[in-house]
Amino acid sequence: MASQTLTIRRPDDWHVHLRDGDMLRAVARYTARQFARAIVMPNLVPPVTTPEAAAAYRDRIVAATGPAFTPLMTCYLTDETKPGEIARGFEERAWIAAKLYPAGATTNSSSGVTDIRNIYPVLARMEEIDMVLCVHGEVTDPAVDVFDREAVFIDRILSKVVEDFPQLRIVLEHITTDDAVQFVRGRDKVAATVTPQHLIINRNALFAGGLRPHAYCLPVAKREKHRVAVRKAATSGMPNVFLGTDSAPHARHAKESGCGCAGIFNAPFAIESYAAVFEAENALDRLEPFASENGPRFYGLPLNDGTITLERTEVDVPERIEAGGIELVPFHAGETLGWRLAD
Repeated sequence: MASQTLTIRRPDDWHVHLRDGDMLRAVARYTARQFARAIVMPNLVPPVTTPEAAAAYRDRIVAATGPAFTPLMTCYLTDETKPGEIARGFEERAWIAAKLYPAGATTNSSSGVTDIRNIYPVLARMEEIDMVLCVHGEVTDPAVDVFDREAVFIDRILSKVVEDFPQLRIVLEHITTDDAVQFVRGRDKVAATVTPQHLIINRNALFAGGLRPHAYCLPVAKREKHRVAVRKAATSGMPNVFLGTDSAPHARHAKESGCGCAGIFNAPFAIESYAAVFEAENALDRLEPFASENGPRFYGLPLNDGTITLERTEVDVPERIEAGGIELVPFHAGETLGWRLAD
């Protein structure tokens, strides 16, 4: 009989959106319940572009989660970001990474980088001080099909950055394509994060019986062959592929609107979702490296000391979650999962 529990080193989330204000107070506890640390995205309004803003945001997160959870802050890169400011924030430990959003690529990215050459001096400084670059890997060229934006970004931009800055550590976030898998395979300085949704849904989920706004995120889910490739990469033990939920909460009314927001709120049952995938792939023994070891090793951080335990039992995911007067729809809403995180 299969084991009824699975205990692993406490995991980290290497890509999460915790928002701010009421939304932060509503959602942060779901991440803190499962993860010891998380790389927090800086795309607030206004974005987190200074060490002072990062430190203040970190304090607000800790106030919402309690001190047992460690937010790892990031700097939002713009065309005007100065190398000295990046280095100052890194030296003061206000942030440990910087995030590249191509302008217009996703939620709150209008202040992002319009041309990668504009931040080459910043990238050179980051390479010098060994600071990680986190990348939203999509082009915004309207002539490029939305389902091809990641592959074109890798071909046009990322391959050139890797060539020009061979010692720069880069995380290609929330990969969705076989192109991304092949690009990161075997590289020491380039890694990838993988979300629960991109392991589970393909682009058909967007149109199952009608438009499904709660399956809409950026990058969008791709063809089945790409889902299979990403799933294989995550569960096969590649050392530079690790957990990053990209949990991105939006109030239900904002998702179910004439111009629904991009983002999937997967934090409430994230580790259970990953466990279901790894079990289906007969790879439960590889969940711990993916969730708890590969990420900190790439970032040069110590592994966590504590553990979490998952129980093999059914858990019903609610259709809606209400927190602080905000109604949210979680990933897997209305479904039953086969693992539950023990209290």
